[in-house]
Amino acid sequence: MITIPIGALEVAMVQSGARAADTLRDTAEFARRIEDLGYLRLWYAEHHHSPAIGAFPPVVLTAHAAALTSSLRLGAGGVLAPNHAPIMLAEQFGTLAALHSGRIDLGIGRGPGTFDEPTARALRRGAGPATDEEYRDDVAATLRFLLDEVALGPLPEPWLLASSTAGAALAAELGLPIAFAHHIRPDNTLAALDHYRARFSPSRWCERPRVLVCVETVCAETQQEAARLAGPMDVVRAGLLKGRGDIPFPTPEEAAAHSFTAEEERALSGFRAQQAHGSPDIVAKQLADLVEVTRADELMLVTPVYAPAARLRSYELVRQHAAPAG
Repeated sequence: MITIPIGALEVAMVQSGARAADTLRDTAEFARRIEDLGYLRLWYAEHHHSPAIGAFPPVVLTAHAAALTSSLRLGAGGVLAPNHAPIMLAEQFGTLAALHSGRIDLGIGRGPGTFDEPTARALRRGAGPATDEEYRDDVAATLRFLLDEVALGPLPEPWLLASSTAGAALAAELGLPIAFAHHIRPDNTLAALDHYRARFSPSRWCERPRVLVCVETVCAETQQEAARLAGPMDVVRAGLLKGRGDIPFPTPEEAAAHSFTAEEERALSGFRAQQAHGSPDIVAKQLADLVEVTRADELMLVTPVYAPAARLRSYELVRQHAAPAG
């Protein structure tokens, strides 16, 4: 049994042969169903210029989903600070928090959101990657500007996204809750969270260390079906391992016919072993084990599978093994 709150991360995978507009339509229905299932949060990730992931701004998706739901917490998971002016982030999410009191989260991350260097430079108006100091200043400035929005009413809840000890150190220094990307860098999770808890400084945003762990979760009625559903993301991830972000999101049938190198098979197998893939009982145990070892306060599930119905079914099956919401 999963006894802590669980949320969902929307990465808006664009199916092979589908239009981005179809994915955008599906995100609205997904938000409604996730609320009905009793999930606590739904966050939207920022991505750019990828054939496999829709380039839908998190602030826009958050606003749309908030208008369609009534209790679900919504927000960015995350907006990528180097791509945005801090004052704009504060104004956008401060306004959303005023419109949807007590329901808006502002998760802030660092990456460019693309593997394409020209796109990354375009997002930064020609500038190169942000330095550690520039990133820290951007996050701190966003928090300062948020306080200017307090006249609107309740502020959004800020979180820092991290996938390394460096990100964990910044979350600890600024006294922010941390959302750790176990679904991206699982080998870094335990050391980073230990670092965060040991160095955490209380702030007006967070009085004690607070940890959310995001984990790739593919659940189906059988182990074989879960493996089939996970196949398309294996193809995309194999491309990412080689620095390629131009791999379309294939069908399960196309993925089953894909040939991986021995090196790719080893890397993918090692990754899957640290996530939650399989039948409901197996996934529930994997998630419970992850909670135990990370001492997470919350889980967030990301389920990059091909068909919207299969993705929702995965969330339904997991919810059956979780404690009642609220």
